[in-house]
Amino acid sequence: MEPLDRITVDPRICMGQPTIRGMRITVSVIVKMLAAGRSISEILEAYPELEEDVDQVLKYTSFMPRD
Repeated sequence: MEPLDRITVDPRICMGQPTIRGMRITVSVIVKMLAAGRSISEILEAYPELEEDVDQVLKYTSFMPRD
């Protein structure tokens, strides 16, 4: 399995929520956009700096515990 090196957690950024490369774009923002029906292309249009980060967001969320 490749490391999820593009997902970072820093208590000083976004109150410790998982973010993408330490930017103030949280994993949850991207997940909510996907859940709302936005395509990866649309997300990359809105956030062109994400590059291949959306793939890591999906991999990261697949390992998160469910309630």
